[in-house]
Amino acid sequence: MTIPVTLPRPEARVNDFVARFANVNGTGSASANFLFAKAIFRMGVPVTPKNIFPSNIQGLPTWYEVRVSEKGYLGRREGIDLLVAVNAQSMKQDIASVREGGYLMYDSTKKLAPDLIRDGIHYLGVPMMELANENFSNPRQRQLFKNIIYVGALAILLQIEFSVLETLLKEQFAGKEKLIAPNLKALKLGMEYAREHFDFPLDFYLERRDLIRDKIMVDGNTACGLGAVYGGATVMAWYPITPSTSVAEAFEKYATKYRVDPETGKNQFAVVQAEDELAAMGMVIGANWNGARALTATSGPGLSLMNEFIGLAYFAEVPAVLIDVQRAGPSTGMPTRTQQSDITLAANASHGDSKHPLLFPSTPKECFEMTAACFDLADRLQTPIILMTDLDLGMNDHMSEPFQWEENRKYDRGKVLNKEELDAMGRYGRYLDQEGDGIPYRTYPGTHPTKGAFTTRGTSRDEYAVYTEDSAAYKRNMDRLLVKWETTKSLVPKPQLYQETNQSDWGMLFFGTSTFSSEEARDLLAAREIQLDALRIKAFPFGKETETFIRTHQLVFVIEQNRDGQMRSLLIQEMQHDPLRLVSILNYDGMPITADQIALKIADYLKQNNAVPHDLSETFI
Repeated sequence: MTIPVTLPRPEARVNDFVARFANVNGTGSASANFLFAKAIFRMGVPVTPKNIFPSNIQGLPTWYEVRVSEKGYLGRREGIDLLVAVNAQSMKQDIASVREGGYLMYDSTKKLAPDLIRDGIHYLGVPMMELANENFSNPRQRQLFKNIIYVGALAILLQIEFSVLETLLKEQFAGKEKLIAPNLKALKLGMEYAREHFDFPLDFYLERRDLIRDKIMVDGNTACGLGAVYGGATVMAWYPITPSTSVAEAFEKYATKYRVDPETGKNQFAVVQAEDELAAMGMVIGANWNGARALTATSGPGLSLMNEFIGLAYFAEVPAVLIDVQRAGPSTGMPTRTQQSDITLAANASHGDSKHPLLFPSTPKECFEMTAACFDLADRLQTPIILMTDLDLGMNDHMSEPFQWEENRKYDRGKVLNKEELDAMGRYGRYLDQEGDGIPYRTYPGTHPTKGAFTTRGTSRDEYAVYTEDSAAYKRNMDRLLVKWETTKSLVPKPQLYQETNQSDWGMLFFGTSTFSSEEARDLLAAREIQLDALRIKAFPFGKETETFIRTHQLVFVIEQNRDGQMRSLLIQEMQHDPLRLVSILNYDGMPITADQIALKIADYLKQNNAVPHDLSETFI
C-alpha cells in the first residue's frame, strides 16, 4: 500500500541520493544490501556504502547507508532520501531521519501504527513478509528472501538494471547453483509488486554511466593484509579485537596464497594468536629482531596494552609494524563505531620521551601501499611504524583505484651489516651514529659469532651497547634519537597540497577518512564564495610542507574525528604554532563526519568573527 502524501514533485535527480537500510542484526540483510550497492557500482556510478552495526552478535538494530554521487563525492552526507525500514525497534528514529520529501519503504504485511505516520514524506508499503511466506516454505529462506524482495522493489523504483542484479547473484552463488533460482524469484516478486503498485521511477533514480573505469570495491583491512604480504611480512602476531581482526584474516588468506613453498607445500609464514595484545607486540619485536618482517594489528584498547613493548622497540631500536584500526573510546567505548582518537596515544606510545612515525591512509589503495611502505620505513629507521586507519576505512567497502606493484621493487632493509663488514671493522658500535642521520648499524642474529644483534638493549647504554647509568651517555643516546626523528621527516610520505586559490588567508587541514567529506565541504564553501586552501596530512612527523602551509595562512581549520582536537594539539606541540591560528572542526559521535558538518562549522566560525556575511545560507546540501 501507499500512504497518500501531497507533496510537490521536485526536479528529478540522476545518480545523486542517499539510501539507508534499517535492519535487525543477524537476519541476513548484509548480503542483500551489498547486492544493492554493488549493482550501482556495476552500472558505472560512484557509490560508497557504510555498514553501521552494533557490537552484539544478533538482535539489535543495524543500518547500511549508501551514498550515490555522480560527482564522485564519497564521504557521508546529511539527510536520507530513501529509507528501507524493516526494524520495529528503531522505526520511529528511522522515520525521523528521512529528509523532507523523501521516501520510506516498509513492510506493509502489518499496518503501521498511527504514531509512525509523519507529514512531509512518501510511504511505500511492500508486503515483504507476506510475499516471502506465500512463495517460500523454509522459515530461514523466508527471512533471507524478504531482504531480496525489497531489493527487487528498489530495482524498479530506482531503475537498477535487472541484468546486473542477475549477474551478481550468479557470481555470488557460483558453485551453489541451487540458490540462484530462488533468489531470482524473490527479486522478481519485489519488482512485480513495485511495478504494479507505485509510480516509478522516484524523484531520484539511476542511469548507467562509465565513471568507474577500472576501479574496485574493497575494504581497508583487506588492503592492509595484502599490503603486508607484498611488503615482505612473514610473521603476524595478534589478538582478536574489533575492528582490526579482519587484517589478520586477510594476511593469512593472502599469505596462504603467496607464501607457500610450491615444491614442499610448506608455509613460509607464521600467524600466531597471542594470549593478549602485549604478548603479540612482544612476538613482533622478537621476530623483527631476528631478521623477519613482522606486524600486528589492533585497535585503541590493544594499543594501550602494547605501550610497554612499543617503548622497548623504540629505545632498543628494533623495527616493528603496527596497524591501528581506530574505534570510539576511551575504555571499551563503542567498539563498532569509528573515530580518529588514538593519535596522541600512538604518537607518544610508552612512558618516557618517545615519538613514533604515524601514517594516515585515506583509501584502500593507500592502505595497501602504506602498509607495504611501513616495513621499509621500520627497517630503515629501526623503530616502530604505526599505520593509523579506522573502522570506517577498515571495515567498509570503498571505491578504490586498483592496487599496483612494481615487480622489480626491492625491499629497503636499512643499515644491516653482514659478517664480512663486521670482520672488516674494529669494535662494533650498535648505537653509534656513523653518518650523522641518527640511525646506527644493526645485524641479524647468527651473522657473526662475537659481534652483532646480541648487544641490543632496552636499558640505558653507551654507543657500544654496554650497560651504563652514566647521565652523559644516556643524554647522548636520547639526543641521537632526536636526530633520527629529523631524518624521519624526509622519509615519511609527503602531504598532499590541493590547488591553491591564491586569494585565501584561510586553510583547511585534514587526514585519513576525514578527507572525502573535507574535499566536498571545500567545494560547498567555494560555491558560497568562501575560499579555503587545503592540505591533507599523510604522516607524522610533519615536514616543511605542513609548516609552510600553516605559516602562510592566517587561520587553518583542522578537521578531525575526536573530542579533544588531537591532531591540532600535535601540530602545536611539534611546530610551536600559535594556538589561535589553528581552529578545530570536530566530530566524535562515532559516525563518519559529513561535509555538511564541516561546512556549517567553518561558516559559523567565520560569521561569528565577522569574516563572512551573517546572512550566509545555513543550508549546504
